[in-house]
Amino acid sequence: MQFEYNLSGKWLELLKEIAPSVTRAAVLWDPTQTAGIAQFAVIQSVAPSLGVDVRPINVRTAAETERAIAAFASQPNGGLIVTAGALTITHSPLINTLAAKHKLPAVAASRFYVTGGILVSYGADFVEQQRRAAAYVDRILKGEKPAGLPVQAPTKYALVVNLKASKTLGIAIPPSVLGRADEVIE
Repeated sequence: MQFEYNLSGKWLELLKEIAPSVTRAAVLWDPTQTAGIAQFAVIQSVAPSLGVDVRPINVRTAAETERAIAAFASQPNGGLIVTAGALTITHSPLINTLAAKHKLPAVAASRFYVTGGILVSYGADFVEQQRRAAAYVDRILKGEKPAGLPVQAPTKYALVVNLKASKTLGIAIPPSVLGRADEVIE
């Protein structure tokens, strides 16, 4: 999942681009997963150059997540970054609800968060990954050993913007972001 580590810094940059007033970002992560630790480390390394203070929020339980986001939202100029991971997916309906309730601009790792109400996502294009996986299946069915096939990182990424969420938050998405968007949900 090296590609997710590289994207992590982009999530913070994108959050700052769409909501320049953000000076604090809560990073929703699972600290028990290597991917979560690496994603947070990358975000933390990018934060000083953007003038953003980042704080981890563990998403182990719904109650813990709700308390932590409510406490974070009690101070101004905050935003959320939803990292890739099983627990963030498990708690995605709650995360979407809390981001809207507390009027927190949020950037997530995949499109399905945006269809659920999050402001923006930037991540691997899973449709493209499935197409590429079909080629691997074909190779295996023709006799190649799975262990001999190279691991491939995604080659196509998707930026998805939710205009309804931007209106609810009172955030005007910059034309530069809309121009780069692969999909705009109205």
